[in-house]
Amino acid sequence: MMVIMHETATEAEVAHVVARVEEVGASAHISTGERVTVIGVIGDREQVTQLPLEAMPGVDRVVAILRPYKLVSREFQQRDTVIDVRGAKIGGGHFAIIAGPCSVETAEQVLAAARAVKAAGGKMLRGGAFKPRSSPYAFQGLGEDGLRMLAAARDDTGLPIVTEVMDPRDLDVVCEYADVLQVGARNTQNFLLLAELGKVAKPVLLKRGPATTIEELLMAAEYIVKEGNRDVILCERGIRTFETATRNTFDVSAVPVIKIASHLPVVVDPSHSAGRLDLVLPLSLAGVAAGADGVLVETHPNPEHALCDGPQSLPTAAFGEYAGRVLDLARWAGKTTV
Repeated sequence: MMVIMHETATEAEVAHVVARVEEVGASAHISTGERVTVIGVIGDREQVTQLPLEAMPGVDRVVAILRPYKLVSREFQQRDTVIDVRGAKIGGGHFAIIAGPCSVETAEQVLAAARAVKAAGGKMLRGGAFKPRSSPYAFQGLGEDGLRMLAAARDDTGLPIVTEVMDPRDLDVVCEYADVLQVGARNTQNFLLLAELGKVAKPVLLKRGPATTIEELLMAAEYIVKEGNRDVILCERGIRTFETATRNTFDVSAVPVIKIASHLPVVVDPSHSAGRLDLVLPLSLAGVAAGADGVLVETHPNPEHALCDGPQSLPTAAFGEYAGRVLDLARWAGKTTV
């Protein structure tokens, strides 16, 4: 449920409500708006409903949250969440291109990609150091060596790093280097990992799984936010359907559906949706037109020799033209791109 405080409620009155909620073993999550403070109460319904919340000083009213996800819902927080990553903002009208190679291969490759992304107006550098692959014999990434290469590229360009963490046991080492922790599609419902990510002070980019409903994606985000980490970016990257023309089916309707249901930023991943280079731009534009707060896209200095996902990677030589088209549409849609 939500406890909505009066506009004139004091900090002491808010603290009193929180203390009473915690006395019965429930947790209180405070959302401070422009005019009012909302306290989200999560816990045993029977215990919570016995509290005389509406009679407490400073309380305006108590409202039930009907959706199964609570803290990530628009019911709990009306205003859009804006996430700031080393000065790069996303959400709440701020748009970001997040780009780089699918996997880190060499220091030269990562640096070339990072410079191309920076020059084209990208805000963050993506790159995989730990790579979950369908085949156990495929390239699995360079691990910490790859993270060091990403950090060197950040030092050169200033672009924050977005990279995947696959296992809670790798969390400490990835946090040492990364600015945004990515949860890949295969781990969307790895609840142990999600709960651990909720305890770190790093934004999380959560991808939708190939067979995950929108509600399940939002419930996965709830696992993170419930533990205290409110900086979650949701990513639509295509779902598995009967269609075989593309690797996955890009669910463009997911963007407005999620933005109506949740205050969290939403980005699209056209590279993994299509698995085809010729569809990356049109799917990117579709996502932006639908209201996405950013795109997550792959670019490589030499896609022909990429160790992972070369066929869908934009050549860095052509990345500026791609980014220009995407940013033009984002600005037309009213987004801030700087």
